[in-house]
Amino acid sequence: MPGIHNARQKLARQRLATLAAAAGLAAACLSMVQPAHAFLVRPTLFAAVGAVTKAPSGWQQFCAENAEECRPGADQARDVVLTPELLQQLYEINKYVNDRVTWTSDDVLYGKTERWTLPLDRGDCEDMVLLKRKMLAKAGWPQGSLLITTVEEPTPARGRHAVLTVRSDRGEMILDNQTPEILFWYETKYRYLSRQSAGDPNVWVSFGAGQPKPPALPVER
Repeated sequence: MPGIHNARQKLARQRLATLAAAAGLAAACLSMVQPAHAFLVRPTLFAAVGAVTKAPSGWQQFCAENAEECRPGADQARDVVLTPELLQQLYEINKYVNDRVTWTSDDVLYGKTERWTLPLDRGDCEDMVLLKRKMLAKAGWPQGSLLITTVEEPTPARGRHAVLTVRSDRGEMILDNQTPEILFWYETKYRYLSRQSAGDPNVWVSFGAGQPKPPALPVER
């Protein structure tokens, strides 16, 4: 009968559409898992830090105005077990801050060469680092895993810059306002100068002269 035949055809088309949608969802999920897997299997390597050094003047000024942001946390030294979900959270917060805050110099905003503060919609690299640190801490990351880090850019710029080092059981990752990518510390172009210690945000340490090198990764065939 024509009515029954048409109904069967309609049901078959609906089933095909459902299968196609399921296949598309599976492919999307796989595309998200594969980059995370590739990231999580990279060599686990921690930077070598040296002696205690002086905290940046901007951090001292920021703490004088925001003491609650500078106290060591109760879970200061807790290690973070990096998962694909937490890695995704790092990407989302890094992108949110990079997109929301327009880089603007302290001289333009405040009429001075250096001022650290939590930004609204404008700020420089230190301000963006402070916002990422605050948002991640609010999301549950221990303060000891969120380390403000000063670096030197390569020639010809050779300028000072600030990034956020995020420590985990997989190593130390860099959140940077100059790129949406999250890299391990040894994958960046920077020379590392100083950063907060994992035990106390008010204690800053220098980087060792000789840094460990990651092993060569096998070539996929």
